Amino acid sequence: MTSPLEDALRNALLNADIPTSNSALHQQLSSRAYEAHLVDVAYNIIETPIGRLLLARTSRGLVRVAFDNENLDSVLESLAAQLSPRVMQVPRKLDDIADQFSEYFAGNRTKFSVTLDFSLSTGFRQQVQQQLPTIAYGHTQSYKEVAASVGNPKAIRAVGTACATNPLPIVVPCHRVVRSDGSLGGYLGGLDTKRTLLELEHTKATAQ
Repeated sequence: MTSPLEDALRNALLNADIPTSNSALHQQLSSRAYEAHLVDVAYNIIETPIGRLLLARTSRGLVRVAFDNENLDSVLESLAAQLSPRVMQVPRKLDDIADQFSEYFAGNRTKFSVTLDFSLSTGFRQQVQQQLPTIAYGHTQSYKEVAASVGNPKAIRAVGTACATNPLPIVVPCHRVVRSDGSLGGYLGGLDTKRTLLELEHTKATAQ
């Protein structure tokens, strides 16, 4: 027995004008499946100055940004387990977000304009993550300052955990949270990546 998604792809293939490349064929079929509401999580993998990033979105918005060092296959398996098994690479549905990342890394964007889906976080972690975009581009806050900003000044370690488990790094800028002494602290994408992001933002902010 085949799944509805497999049936949809087979029907699309039979009815499609065959493109000249497998890549074009895949994009056509995946887009048709997504538009037929047979895909719950669309994703794409883009190349950036800090390495590959996986971007995933649901009907609610961008739900996941993952670094290459997280093992992207494992990330996809996690999305299938946590959100829906109907996960498919649909590049066209992430093009607008990919463009914003290109602008960010070129220093031409200081804030992402995209609806976010915080389904992968709950409770205090989600509260912290929703607060992080208020940290201005080119600036940082300490874990202690973030804890105070969400009304729980003693929850410094919990803020650290919320940053470490942030499913939407860069867009939700946990890289702007540092220790009180100014040292970087941890970062899911690695300290070199955190340092690169902060230096990019500081350079562009001071040049404006």
